[in-house]
Amino acid sequence: MLVSIFLAIALVQGVPMAVKSQEIIDPIDRVVSAGLMNKDGSGNFNAEGLVSRADLAMILVKTFGLERRKTAQKPDMELPDVPKSYWAYSAIQTVLKTGTMSGYRDGMFFPNQRVTRAEALAIFAQAYGVFQFPEPSISEILAKYPDAGDIPSWARKSMATALYEGFVNVDLATNKINPLKPMTRGDTAYALSKYLERQVRPTSLPVPGEQPPDRGVGR
Repeated sequence: MLVSIFLAIALVQGVPMAVKSQEIIDPIDRVVSAGLMNKDGSGNFNAEGLVSRADLAMILVKTFGLERRKTAQKPDMELPDVPKSYWAYSAIQTVLKTGTMSGYRDGMFFPNQRVTRAEALAIFAQAYGVFQFPEPSISEILAKYPDAGDIPSWARKSMATALYEGFVNVDLATNKINPLKPMTRGDTAYALSKYLERQVRPTSLPVPGEQPPDRGVGR
């Protein structure tokens, strides 16, 4: 009888510990702790702040260690709008040399230009490694979202990867992915947090009966 009582007490006391171990970590806290994004001097994250191409370049280099890739060792490129004194010069050079991001006409990078959710999430997926889904699988994944038709054609496969891996914070009320809206710091923190989770959690298959997809370098 006493043994049963002790076991019952132990089980009851163990419940808070089990719940605590499964406690959901806030995406912002997770990415700040990982050193992938920062708060300002006042301790504000500014989740609604918009993400520029320079911001995205810096985040991608930090997240994926792009500077360690062989192609990152190539000579620097001449960029009329990104002088060596620019705060994100090294990161921008790295994303260009590794093919993670592309420049524009006349060798311009437009570092201060804001990125849309489709652009940012597709580029993020490219740095992660785009799954080489066949077109029917891509269409099936994207068909779940009413505004998937707004995704640029070049980003469809990458966005399918981002959605499949759970990097996209879908609007719970409408199930929209809002691909043409500006990418916010909060959106970015969500994607980064899910990426960090993916390092310890296995992937599930998006299409019943389908073989695990090959993941290759993006465009």
